[in-house]
Amino acid sequence: MGAEAAEARPALRELVREAETSLLECKVCFERFGHRQQRRPRNLPCGHVVCLACVAALAHPRTLALECPFCRRACRGCDTSDCLPVLHLLELLGSALRPSPAAQRAGPSAPGALSCHQAFGGWGTLVNPTGLALCPKTGRVVVVHDGKRRVKIFDSAGGCAHQFGEKGDAAQDVKYPLDVTVTNDCYVVVTDAGDRAIKVFDFFGQIKLVLGGQFSLPWGVETTPQNGVLVTDAEAGSLHLLQIDFAEGLLRGSQLLQASLCSPRGVAVSWLTGAVAVLERLAGSARVKVFSSRMQLLSQVDTFGLSLFHPPRIVASAVTFDHQGNVVVTETSGPAVLCLGKPEEFPVVKPMISHGLGHPVALAFTKENSLLVLDSASHSVNVYKADWG
Repeated sequence: MGAEAAEARPALRELVREAETSLLECKVCFERFGHRQQRRPRNLPCGHVVCLACVAALAHPRTLALECPFCRRACRGCDTSDCLPVLHLLELLGSALRPSPAAQRAGPSAPGALSCHQAFGGWGTLVNPTGLALCPKTGRVVVVHDGKRRVKIFDSAGGCAHQFGEKGDAAQDVKYPLDVTVTNDCYVVVTDAGDRAIKVFDFFGQIKLVLGGQFSLPWGVETTPQNGVLVTDAEAGSLHLLQIDFAEGLLRGSQLLQASLCSPRGVAVSWLTGAVAVLERLAGSARVKVFSSRMQLLSQVDTFGLSLFHPPRIVASAVTFDHQGNVVVTETSGPAVLCLGKPEEFPVVKPMISHGLGHPVALAFTKENSLLVLDSASHSVNVYKADWG
């Protein structure tokens, strides 16, 4: 009986962690719900739950009108009510959610486990974000989203350092951004579905170059170690390499690398090996293809193949490489972040993050090997680090 109880404890701890992240945290401000006035969980008429402080912040000061930050349904602050199930769950798990002194002395969780150490953004700061990139020189985080100014730059503490790219009619404005990358010399490159163009800005938001009329629907974008720009064209089914003189704002060359892809979206390059990963979207599924630096196909795996190794249906939504050359994907059906291993051993499915995400859409590794995950459901950037016991 004692052995069975010992085996059950890790599962119970995992259940408690999942409850704390998924149910007991306001997805607007990321503060834990509580019985105190400002943190009381409040039901909106649509069924979504936010804390009382966020209801007050979202509501108009005179009319009390507000929109649900998740489904946009209109209501009034006075139409909300206490979420009794969450309050009862707080009481039920109150003692379990507080780590015991022995656990605190034992230190972090299992060796190698990824845990969320920071989250920034949130509704109002980010609106339906779609793309994420890191500046190689400064370490600042660049996100494209549907806010008034489409490109937002965060400092290392998660504060907004700068924003630009206000939607408008001018060719240099950003209309509907899909993805973003930052070059080795700190230029920001955005794929814009609004006018099917690629737009290059300096790090302060000054437009340097607009490439329009050359792509059917530019989608994924990534910087190579040689400071080239990889671009996928989702409608044309192609992958391109652009050579740009960023200082002069001139396109020096364009090379078609692949012409027979199926609705390619995300693209990533390994700075260790030069390999290129492309995420294709099929009918209701996805496929990851990995090419060598000379664009020879090394390996590929689709939703069906991944599901043989990881029983739940996997639909990849973003792809990147870690510092060891492993392919890492987000998947939205879980949702989760999975490591697929190196291209030569594809696929060795290893879950990296299995709870706490809503709809992950982009990934990036920092120089310190922290993993950034852009979650469009919570409109936030989550920072994960490995806990070594």
